[in-house]
Amino acid sequence: MTDTPDFSRPPFAWQLGTPVAKYENPWMRVDDIPAVDPSGKDALYGLVHFKNLAIGVVPYHAGHIWLVGQSRVAFQSYSWEIPAGGDPYGRDPIGTAHRELQEETGFTAGRMEEILKLELSNSITDEAGFVYLATELTPGPSQMESSEDISMMKISLDSALSAVDDGNIRQALSIAAILKLGRMRDLGQLPEVRAS
Repeated sequence: MTDTPDFSRPPFAWQLGTPVAKYENPWMRVDDIPAVDPSGKDALYGLVHFKNLAIGVVPYHAGHIWLVGQSRVAFQSYSWEIPAGGDPYGRDPIGTAHRELQEETGFTAGRMEEILKLELSNSITDEAGFVYLATELTPGPSQMESSEDISMMKISLDSALSAVDDGNIRQALSIAAILKLGRMRDLGQLPEVRAS
């Protein structure tokens, strides 16, 4: 017998009213939404609406990836993660992937392939993300923003997978991307070019 899961989706069970904005800045808005929950009770749902699509990009060559490290205010710590940034209103995801790769690492990619779509915290936000695999890399100068204190680390995919397991990489988009790359490698879907 074959295990064939059924991923069909029942109808959306909430009834939502008109959102009321409670706070807004250039990157996000916090809404209160009057609602009726799936049991029929009146509810007030809080939603954080993101104005940017989250874009992650994994520079990859010959079994290695590059991570960027930077200070993150939310957790008041230094974080190792894949290069990433925001695409305003989802207008140009692949262009944003190319831009963020160049700004944070200096690399340009001859090939950029979407490998993953995510809902990053779908209980309280509508933030969605795409991850791209960047290959055919050419080095060049980076162009960091003033708010970024970025350093780079070249790491084997095996070491990156271990860092996820050990809790040394904790950022959700990065974890998902690294696990996806491990799966792609297992399936023979990664370009394995020998380093020259």
